[in-house]
Amino acid sequence: MSDSSNVIDPSKPSIARVYDYLLGGKDYYPVDQEIGDHFKNDLPGSVVIATSNREVLVRAVGELAKAGLRQFIDLGSGLPTADNVHQVAQRHAPDVKVVYVDNDPIVLAHGRALLEADDRTVVIQADVRDAKGIREHPDVIRLIDFEQPVAVVFSAILHHLNDDENPAEIVRFWTDQIPSGSAVFISHFRSGNNAETEAVEQKLQSTFGRGRWRTDEEIAELFGDLEILEPGVVPVSQWRPDPVTGPTAVRELTVWEQLIVAGLARKP
Repeated sequence: MSDSSNVIDPSKPSIARVYDYLLGGKDYYPVDQEIGDHFKNDLPGSVVIATSNREVLVRAVGELAKAGLRQFIDLGSGLPTADNVHQVAQRHAPDVKVVYVDNDPIVLAHGRALLEADDRTVVIQADVRDAKGIREHPDVIRLIDFEQPVAVVFSAILHHLNDDENPAEIVRFWTDQIPSGSAVFISHFRSGNNAETEAVEQKLQSTFGRGRWRTDEEIAELFGDLEILEPGVVPVSQWRPDPVTGPTAVRELTVWEQLIVAGLARKP
């Protein structure tokens, strides 16, 4: 995870900017491109991790909005790209409110510029590990009504936390804040016990000095006492695929598609 100060250091890679580069964005520095090119050139096929994770986020947000949720908190949101949470949700309900949270100052700058005319969406700079600080942020207090259902999104962020940073406790904090009928979405790198998994994990750990891949069981445990909805914790390409564009059930997934899983849970 990047430095949470307001100073952008172009000599240090950023998780958000590397992800932006892999998704075809343009808000990155040469140091970020170098990491991204490692995945593109040295681990061919691995870019599908980023693209398929974005696609599952779009599907999950769309389903939540169609189910009636009108408030979203996107923790570790990354840089604005196509099909952001607010854009997807507001297609179904224009009154949706969204709080984006990221600790990269470039996300704050670009997000505020993008959302300048949208009073239902805000970007705040904070670290996902500071759950209490995020909850008490004036913009969160202003925009989110915790008496009404809230969707909390952890899209490809919790695997950047080490065990001693208690990702399960962070999820539990938010679970305790939200009322019945709320939802939690998690996507997470999984342990694959193969060379490809180890190569990606080693690259990210050596670059950012943190992170841990987890088993399906460990990822499911992050949801705590929430009710995990069908189809459970599964590879993102198989999580409620679009019947027209994403029928992955009829083919075997690549090793890269198996590397990241997702699940959606409801608070009874």
